[in-house]
Amino acid sequence: MRDKDTHLVGQPIFKQLINFIPKNKFDLLSRKHCSDKYYKTFSSWTHLVSMLFGVLSRCDSSGEVTDGMRALEGKLNHLGMESAPAKSTFGDGLHNRDNEFFREVYFMLIEHFKPVLSVSRLDKVSFEKLFLFDSTTIRLFSDVMKGVGRNPKNEGQKKGGLKVHMLVDAHSDTPEFVRISEAKSHDKNFVKYLSLPKHSMIVFDRAYNHYLQFARFTQNEVSFVCRLKKNAVYELVEETFLQTLNEEGSGVLKEEHIHLNYKENKSEKKLCLRKISYRDDKGRMYEFITNNFKISREEVAHLYKLRWNIELLFKKLKQNFQLHYFYSETENGIKTQIWCTLIAQLLLMVLKAKSKTQKAFSTVAALIRIHLISNLELFWMIENCRRTYSKRPKSKNKSPCFQTELF
Repeated sequence: MRDKDTHLVGQPIFKQLINFIPKNKFDLLSRKHCSDKYYKTFSSWTHLVSMLFGVLSRCDSSGEVTDGMRALEGKLNHLGMESAPAKSTFGDGLHNRDNEFFREVYFMLIEHFKPVLSVSRLDKVSFEKLFLFDSTTIRLFSDVMKGVGRNPKNEGQKKGGLKVHMLVDAHSDTPEFVRISEAKSHDKNFVKYLSLPKHSMIVFDRAYNHYLQFARFTQNEVSFVCRLKKNAVYELVEETFLQTLNEEGSGVLKEEHIHLNYKENKSEKKLCLRKISYRDDKGRMYEFITNNFKISREEVAHLYKLRWNIELLFKKLKQNFQLHYFYSETENGIKTQIWCTLIAQLLLMVLKAKSKTQKAFSTVAALIRIHLISNLELFWMIENCRRTYSKRPKSKNKSPCFQTELF
């Protein structure tokens, strides 16, 4: 017999999710940016709700977003909307409403949800402030933002693209800094925009090798760990540790103190660093450099291994949200969609943290997408979305056609 307790409530899942957004803080930002100044019906709130509907339901075009919302006319009042936006109005909003407004909304939410997300600490890490820095590339079939792919043959068109540069707090797994640029921009140019607290640690890949910035980190008492470039030129000062491992062994092989040359104000200077040679359990060799001389050699290798967490964050972003198709061909519209996708991801992370579920992020995202307009209780759906059934009774049908004779 089926359990009749269906856990239905008076609001759709979508409404319960956007209730996480503090409307008073959102309205303050809207007034600060004057984002509703030239709009009569398509308010900033309507714009955000429409974008989140498209992102969470994985709509491929602006037409799918507006037509899908038009079919929900009876439920739009729950979302603070009188009617679904027209396709042309939606497109004009993406073209004209500054994406900086959505950027500030995102970071307002990051600050608002810090107490919810900052509830755990990574093991074997001696730093209270640990940051991971990397970028991910998103391809565009557009020439609005350039720099992805090889040069085309004959009359082919080169793909456009953008890069999302992100600094993540490793303990809470939440971004502290996000910057969107053309894909052709070199990664190391964005290290200078980072503002890090003293005695913090930042971990990044060798694409961010910037010796002058390394020196500034050292002057500001900020530690870093990264990989050394293969063609790096340095001066060996001292070999402080050396051990031999068997062929299947993994661990630190060698530690050296080195000097790197860099230029500042047209004068050449030296930077003293530690160089750690490490072999992992798959036999791969790594060379790490750090300006921190206090932590152990093993922690240096462990910190760089944690850098993979930001790759997983990018993987969640690309696999669970629609970033293959964009609702606008303008740079402002593309950036707006990126910010709204990040907002959607943040809301799902908050939901996962509040529900304390062990389900994978992809499972939570799929449940939200499938039940987006269902009137189920949000936390019940995430924590225990399966209805319970009692043991199926035996059939009472005694018809000969249901009986099998054995010979």
